[in-house]
Amino acid sequence: MPDLRLLHLTYAGSGKPTAHVAFNDAITVIYGASDTGKSFIVESIEYMLGGTSLTLIPEAEGYSQILLGLRLPDGNTLTLVRRPGSTTVQAHFADLRDLVTRTPDRNLTAVHTARSTRSLSMFLLGELGLGEVTIRKNEAGGTRALTLPDLTHLSVITETRMVDPLSPVLRSHASSTKTAATSVVKFLLTGDDDPVINTGPNAGQRRVNKGQITLLDQIVLDLTSKLTTQENETQLRQRLARIQTAIDSQSQSLRIITDRHVTAVTRRMQASQDLAALESRLTEVTDLLTRFRLLEQQYRSDLERLAMVSEAGSLLGFFRVGTCVFCGAQPEHQHPGHSARETTQLHEAVQAEAAKTTTLLTDLLPTINDLSSQLDDLRHRRQTLLQQASQLDTEINTAEQQLDPLRAHMDDLLAARSTIERELELHSRINELHERRSKLDGEAATESIRPAEYIPTRVLNTFDTVLRQTLEEWKVPAVDFAEYDQYAADIRAGSRPRAGRGKGVRSVLHSAFTTALARYCIDRNHPHPGFIVLDSPVVTYREPVGEDVDITGHVVDHFYRHLAAFPGQAIIIENGDPPADVLSTVTSYRFTGSEEGRSGFFPTVTAHHGAPGGE
Repeated sequence: MPDLRLLHLTYAGSGKPTAHVAFNDAITVIYGASDTGKSFIVESIEYMLGGTSLTLIPEAEGYSQILLGLRLPDGNTLTLVRRPGSTTVQAHFADLRDLVTRTPDRNLTAVHTARSTRSLSMFLLGELGLGEVTIRKNEAGGTRALTLPDLTHLSVITETRMVDPLSPVLRSHASSTKTAATSVVKFLLTGDDDPVINTGPNAGQRRVNKGQITLLDQIVLDLTSKLTTQENETQLRQRLARIQTAIDSQSQSLRIITDRHVTAVTRRMQASQDLAALESRLTEVTDLLTRFRLLEQQYRSDLERLAMVSEAGSLLGFFRVGTCVFCGAQPEHQHPGHSARETTQLHEAVQAEAAKTTTLLTDLLPTINDLSSQLDDLRHRRQTLLQQASQLDTEINTAEQQLDPLRAHMDDLLAARSTIERELELHSRINELHERRSKLDGEAATESIRPAEYIPTRVLNTFDTVLRQTLEEWKVPAVDFAEYDQYAADIRAGSRPRAGRGKGVRSVLHSAFTTALARYCIDRNHPHPGFIVLDSPVVTYREPVGEDVDITGHVVDHFYRHLAAFPGQAIIIENGDPPADVLSTVTSYRFTGSEEGRSGFFPTVTAHHGAPGGE
């Protein structure tokens, strides 16, 4: 049968050193000090293969990606990338061992969904050729699809489950899960899944069936009372099509008028801005022109006064004999020509001032003329803009008057469409409930047929032989006549159930069952993932003879030497050192918990005792 191989487990994060272990195709041993992340490796593998949760240890803080490398049955490499706490799994058909930023080849979900190509479980089961396998889920013979966690539960064993009194077969103490769990083991041992057989309900299920039918009838009545029209689905859909046609036509008219309205509003806003700027300039020019005209009047007034001064000599007595009108000197004190000289100086001063004022006036007049021209132009432009704004206001008002009834009509059409869609939805729900009721009626009428549910004795005897050989190879005492009790779904050894033994024996029996099951399936080409991951399979075991002391060179050594010939892939997590002859033939990692050698799984390890998964 096709199988998988684990290539590596990697933790990556931005700005964090990569934490990485690579796995051998045959045997990989990770051993050493406690609280170095060994058990966390196993929990991470389980999480990456569809586990629902992972309790992070402090050393994992800041790591944003978990990468699990796989070799598929066809030889291609697959890297699964998952964020802690996320249900999304990115699949990359490449061997990636660092922070992944590329686009995934496929996005999968860790949540199992039967028949879904987006389910990680269905994807990997498909690669193993197990995508169509069904297992029995209840005593009545009902079936469900096989899931990836059904298989990893029997091949990836955490330290907690290793010593748990709960059977290695069962996934929980709930009795409702026992049938499915034993069915998975039956499938692996026989190679045959359970056929999909409609066995019909039992007495309790028939009572539930009847209650469901009654409830469905009540729901149908309630939904029917909410219908507001007597039209059937066909009539409603025909009316919906007519309304949709009217909506499409109305939408086109609304779009045309709305575009016209928007254009007019935009142009009106631009005209308002232009008019505001023009009014500002008009005020400025008017103010300047007023000031310059006042200045012109002042200049002209000055020239008139100077002309009057020039002509008033005789009237003011500038040429009379007597007291000088300029300096007040008496005639006897005046020099000859005194009056004539003063008159000439006055005349020249008047002429100079008049010339200067005339020049200023001459320079001012062109400016006044230019401002007057600008003022006329600005007034003309303002009038034009006012007319344009008035026209745009008219266009806007007209568009709004046209839009109001169209919008009101559109609202009516949309409300009508909503009502019909709601009616159709009610009809659809009523039809679904009728179909469900019909199905329940059919289930109630199905004849009850119980399929075979137990493993044939010859198959079970063959597996028990492999289990006993495994324990014998490990030299485990006091576990004679080990067997799988399919009725109790547990392991028995030494005439005692596994749950009634101590932690050490429970862990050894669990390890032996997992190893024997994998060996049995691989040797006979039966379905199996092809690998096992065992956390602390013999670390708690103590030899039950003499003083209660740790076994140092007995079961532990034989355990490792026997696994050296395991036909699949095995990953072993232990505290104690494996035998030297085994270390020389396997891939091994020794976590020291100190600065010497590799301290732990993560490059930097902060001492933390008692953290979950910290072994």
